[in-house]
Amino acid sequence: MIIDYKCPNCAANMVFDSTTGTLHCGSCDYKEEIEGYRKDYETFDSKYHTATFGDEEARQYLCKSCGAILVTDNHTAATICSFCGSPMILGDRISGDYAPTKVIPFSISKDEATKTFKKWCRKLKFSPKEFTKANKVKEVVGMYVPFWLYDLRGQGEAKFHCTRTHIYDSGDETITETRHFDVYRQVDLTLKDIPADASEKMADKLMDALEPFDYSGIREFNTPYLAGFLSEKYNYTDREMLPRVTKRAEKYMDEYITSTIHGYDTMHFADRDYHIGQLSSEYALFPVWMVYYSYDEAEYTFAMNGQTGKLAGSPPRSIPKIASSIGLATVLFFLLFRIITVLLGGPLL
Repeated sequence: MIIDYKCPNCAANMVFDSTTGTLHCGSCDYKEEIEGYRKDYETFDSKYHTATFGDEEARQYLCKSCGAILVTDNHTAATICSFCGSPMILGDRISGDYAPTKVIPFSISKDEATKTFKKWCRKLKFSPKEFTKANKVKEVVGMYVPFWLYDLRGQGEAKFHCTRTHIYDSGDETITETRHFDVYRQVDLTLKDIPADASEKMADKLMDALEPFDYSGIREFNTPYLAGFLSEKYNYTDREMLPRVTKRAEKYMDEYITSTIHGYDTMHFADRDYHIGQLSSEYALFPVWMVYYSYDEAEYTFAMNGQTGKLAGSPPRSIPKIASSIGLATVLFFLLFRIITVLLGGPLL
């Protein structure tokens, strides 16, 4: 089933407008609110998601606007017709087991994303000059990336070795006194809305670097948000992603426990024992602008948080720029060292 949205005034295709948060017709400027809009999919129980699926063959879809046949892979949930540019939402890929419950809509437009990326490039101090001109942006693509949001309960205990140091003078001697302490903590935490991207195509480090997303912008999922963007359904179920999220939860528990310990000069974990269980999970779609940049016969991929504008990716480095910076820093350090030496009565050279 293909879902599209036609303008009631002129029958042109409507797309989601990140500026107004509405369905917008670019032909006659008609706008329609999404909140409360009819839903064209079947929701699922978000308490636990245990769906399993096998490898599906690529499927063919018929564009309603031009009649072209579009072939997609088995994870595409929304796309754009490569012949006429019409937005195409693949209803069977967002229904039943694959129906998201939440979405963070795009709040940054394609033009804004492009401008932000070029501005970011110009500030790269250690990249080749030609790259920083940002004049070879190949493509900027808006995509909703599948995420799981977890609520977890973490219980356990941790033991620390802490020290407190006191330095004082006694006669002609300076005495350092170090006292050692064993500190124990028990913890019982509820950790809410921990995100983990569930797309096989997206590098985990790249997606993690886009965080945090502003959860105040989360909305109940509705298909019009996808109009005009690409989207995928998840590759991994929440059960399959749980080990990765558990590791993140352990770090959060470490940070919380250490924040409760005060009054020591040093603090080190001696032992810890955590038990983390899943309370619930929700399937959500988060907005990401993918920026593809061609430079020196290579293609670089960058990702931008489609809500906050935060950028992630690895630009090329200029060895001459890095070398000159290191050289300059070395010279400045040497001059500073010589000035301090002279002020302390040392030789000028």
